[in-house]
Amino acid sequence: MTRSIYAPLGVIAMMGGMLADAVAQSTAANFPSRPLRMVIALAPGGGVDTSGRLVGQKLTEAWGQQVVAENRPGAGGTIGADLVAKAPPDGYTLLVTSLGHAISPSFYKQLPFDVHKSFVPIARYVVAHNVIVVHPSVPVKSIKELIAFAKARPGELLFSTSGVGGPQHLTLELFNSMAGTKIVHVPYKGTAPSMLDLIGGRVSVSAASLTSAMPHARSGKLRTLAVVGAQRSIAEPDIPTVAEAGVPGFANDVWFGSFGPAGMPRDILAKLSSESVRILQTKEVRDRLLAAGMEPAPLGSEEFGVFFRAEVAKIAKIVSTAGIKPE
Repeated sequence: MTRSIYAPLGVIAMMGGMLADAVAQSTAANFPSRPLRMVIALAPGGGVDTSGRLVGQKLTEAWGQQVVAENRPGAGGTIGADLVAKAPPDGYTLLVTSLGHAISPSFYKQLPFDVHKSFVPIARYVVAHNVIVVHPSVPVKSIKELIAFAKARPGELLFSTSGVGGPQHLTLELFNSMAGTKIVHVPYKGTAPSMLDLIGGRVSVSAASLTSAMPHARSGKLRTLAVVGAQRSIAEPDIPTVAEAGVPGFANDVWFGSFGPAGMPRDILAKLSSESVRILQTKEVRDRLLAAGMEPAPLGSEEFGVFFRAEVAKIAKIVSTAGIKPE
């Protein structure tokens, strides 16, 4: 009988799998072998830029390959995101962006990418706390008092924000929905004019970053009621969350993190994710972020993916309930 010179299909498949694993391990071991490009989807100087550049600096130090940061702001972060969505999925092009990445599907009718299918989450970096603040002329000192005051005057209280579709706007709409209030949205072209009119008493309520609100609160120009995120602030632990103060389940964290193009090799994704989380857990980076008004809140790729999908769904529900029309 003539023996077959061909190996059984099962053996061939096993050998192929072993070869693929060996190649993957080799790929991870050699990554990165050249500089990385970090596309920051917002303008220089803000929290996304600061956190991204800090993580990029530490990746450079850890791996000996330069991480080149490049700001590509515009259209709520979608310009930078589109650039990364079209990049080769080899791990050498990263997107650093914000909550806006989860907002964009609900506010733009036509996006050049799909936030779920075109990207893979790498790591959540930080949360940046916003707080609900009122002008001192509003006779309330707590969220429960604000709710009662607003319900007694439906449509009279004005809530300033930096614009339609931003985190502040979502905070208001989520608050109205969950608290049963009818506080009126007044969008401004930016944070500065919104804050100026709040301090001047032309509007009654707003949601401001903790770092910008606290100096005015300490001087008596504003009154801080609650943190809008899921956890209290490390910097101001005496300020309750909205959930603790009267609206159970309320949370609208502002967060920043990194994504890569879909199709990245799993081993490279794991290396980028684990190193980013390690960096964010170091005392030096933690202290620098806290000094800049941000709290390290690292999540690895898988956890960040679960969190991100929930954020997209939550925002879609807020937008639908409020009847906000996409652009």
